Amino acid sequence: MSLFPTTLPEPDFTPLRGGPVLRWGVLAPGRIAGGFVWALHHHTGQRVHAVASRDLERARGFAAKYGVPRAYGSYEELVADPGIDIVYVASPHSEHKRQALLAIAAGKHVLVEKPLALNAAEAREIAGAARAARVFAMEAMWSRFFPRTALLGRLLRDGVLGDIRLVTADFGGRFDFDPEGRIFNPALGGGALLDIGIYPIWFAHFVLGAPTRVLATGELAQTGVDGQSALVLSTDTNAQALLHTTLFANTPIQAAVSGTLARIHVDAPFIAPGGFTLISHTSDARLHWNDSSDVRESEGLAYQASAVAQHIADGLTESPLHPLDFTIAVLETIDTARRQVGYPP
Repeated sequence: MSLFPTTLPEPDFTPLRGGPVLRWGVLAPGRIAGGFVWALHHHTGQRVHAVASRDLERARGFAAKYGVPRAYGSYEELVADPGIDIVYVASPHSEHKRQALLAIAAGKHVLVEKPLALNAAEAREIAGAARAARVFAMEAMWSRFFPRTALLGRLLRDGVLGDIRLVTADFGGRFDFDPEGRIFNPALGGGALLDIGIYPIWFAHFVLGAPTRVLATGELAQTGVDGQSALVLSTDTNAQALLHTTLFANTPIQAAVSGTLARIHVDAPFIAPGGFTLISHTSDARLHWNDSSDVRESEGLAYQASAVAQHIADGLTESPLHPLDFTIAVLETIDTARRQVGYPP
């Protein structure tokens, strides 16, 4: 399809219900883990059967709140549970590699909250271990599995936008300064790029592929982590991405893709479920796609879980939509940007 469409096709994505079901275990019961479990239990057939924390009482409290049958006081106990098919790692970034490798060594499939690891080298280690063990492993980049993303991918493949020239995306939030908290603490993998900047960088990779050149400038926070960064990514097709992330201010959280024939404006916030508008450059035509489902905001975590269950039922050990090499490439871009703003990975 090269001409501007008169209607938009239906997105092709894994249905939330009716497919294969996994028995999930959750490591590190915090806010993100709570949102994940709630989304699964309310929107899918997937079920969480166990939760583990280094604090048994914390695990029990989480289990009672979210209807999880078993609670463990150590991560080792959960990954040894024969009633668990897959482990969801929801800990701070600094623990992702250790906990992912723990689950993989126990023969469990694993879904690791983004970022997969602190840097590309750690991500390669996780990928190597998963491939050697022949278990499924994936970074939990939830935005990749939305119906909107599936439809955007089809429009890009069909050439509706023409030659892509520019991607723009931002994600900023004003975080209260806490030197011991996850956001600003370097020991916990703090900084904007790994925590929220990964979203605009992922989106640019999704549209353009891995860049051939990365230019970044920014500002460090008081603790030495990257607090704000602006990036220009360039590709060998002469397309560019202009990206921004910050811990110091709320931003629109918008994304857009501009081609020679048309452009797409993604409804804000682009990281969550929602719609988009396709606008022609050669006529007055425009089409808006609206997500008519009842899945909103963090409930969108459900889409990736259903997709993972289907991938595993299909005998896959990586997602064809979000493979490990893609995750590693995004982290390579983040590694480069962090070095350029003065915070080594």
